[in-house]
Amino acid sequence: MTRPAPGDPRSARTRERLRSALLAECAERPLEEVGVAALVRRAGVGRATFYVHYADLEALAVDACADVVREAVEALHAWRGRPDPVRAPQALAGFFASLAPHAGLYRSLLTPGGGGPLGRVLHRDLREYSLRERTRAGAADAPLVASAVAATFAGVLADWLHGLLEASPAGIADQVWQLLVALHASR
Repeated sequence: MTRPAPGDPRSARTRERLRSALLAECAERPLEEVGVAALVRRAGVGRATFYVHYADLEALAVDACADVVREAVEALHAWRGRPDPVRAPQALAGFFASLAPHAGLYRSLLTPGGGGPLGRVLHRDLREYSLRERTRAGAADAPLVASAVAATFAGVLADWLHGLLEASPAGIADQVWQLLVALHASR
């Protein structure tokens, strides 16, 4: 099978149509009930086109939710200077509040404890970012803290989405922020 060239604008448009169609489908029903036929009909592409771009619906769903991972990483690092050890940056509370429209989809891709396909992407990207920042700061414990930060955030996010932690978006942002500040303060 020929894969589209990375940077091909037609390919980017098709992928965006598929992602948008998936999000619209998942607003109406759980991911487990979405079929490729309905999805490609909504996207206005052929079934073969879908499989040129994605191996299956889960791969598309993870790609469609990749912005959530980027937003999480950005929200966690949306502060300058010395962080407030109690109150999360506003971007982090905003991130948690923004999850509501597609919470069901996120729950299907992010299992309790932070696993699942979206959890793996979140952990990988957050660990890479944290490791880069800790290494740049000269921290000897950079790999350990980067792993702990990624696992803590992914786990808390997943457990909150699954209702295992009760808090408002602002409340959970402050709580996870306090944990992450403590991890960064450990030497």
